[in-house]
Amino acid sequence: MIFPLVRDLAADGLPVAVTCRVLGVSRSGYYEWRDRPASARSVADVALMQTITEVHASSRATYGAPRVHAELRLGLGIACGRKRIARLMRTAGLVGVCHRRKRSGSKPLPAPHEDLVQRRFVADAPNRLWVTDITEHPTAEGKVYCAAVVDVFSRMVVGWSIADHIRAELVVDALEMACWRRRPEPGAIVHADRGSQYTSWIFGHRLRAAGLLGSMGRVASSVDNGLMESFWSTMQRELLDRRPWPTRAELASAIFEWIEAFYNPRRRHSGIGYLSPAEYEALHTTLTTAA
Repeated sequence: MIFPLVRDLAADGLPVAVTCRVLGVSRSGYYEWRDRPASARSVADVALMQTITEVHASSRATYGAPRVHAELRLGLGIACGRKRIARLMRTAGLVGVCHRRKRSGSKPLPAPHEDLVQRRFVADAPNRLWVTDITEHPTAEGKVYCAAVVDVFSRMVVGWSIADHIRAELVVDALEMACWRRRPEPGAIVHADRGSQYTSWIFGHRLRAAGLLGSMGRVASSVDNGLMESFWSTMQRELLDRRPWPTRAELASAIFEWIEAFYNPRRRHSGIGYLSPAEYEALHTTLTTAA
């Protein structure tokens, strides 16, 4: 509609008559549009936009329209269409954090374990299938390395470790935390890539001591550990790449806070019905107890 442009030019000091003549619209039509009361739909959009803005801010400005819609519907009980949410977010300039192109990496070493997963990242209960991997990110002081263990059932980060080195102890510490927190039954699968940390004797020894089964994908195939790659991509775009990090301690603290205060308890995940990992596991516990 051209009338908002007339209004904006008039606010800048241009005469309404001149603006309407140049733009080819009538003055009477402009004044009728300007003085017309807002429709009920417009009033509702203004109120909904305020809620959308709050949801987007509480997600640390990471949610796009699908997750904002899920938060409104599942978290706040507000019935509204996803396309309406997308339209209002576009108008307000609110966007989620998008995927980035993956960097290529070096080939890992041969595996001591077979691939027990075969890209089937599904589990019917907690602590049946875990995936694990390492990521790194630079700071002004040098790189920070993070190993994490994710439960495929709920996408919960059940163990993690952060250090300034990439030795095997990094992944062993993450596995130790996962075992201490979750107490998995013997026979649970831990799926990793073929990095030297996961093919090391100490990691294999810790798996055997806990009664866990090791699993590894093919050489140089990130798709064989796709669920873990998806988790790293989420953390990369929603936390790591959003600003520079001056110190290792600051980045390590931010990773800890993002996992334990946001990702596990609050971040809605499309793969589990837009619930957070904590909500999904609580729902599973409730249904299992009732059954």
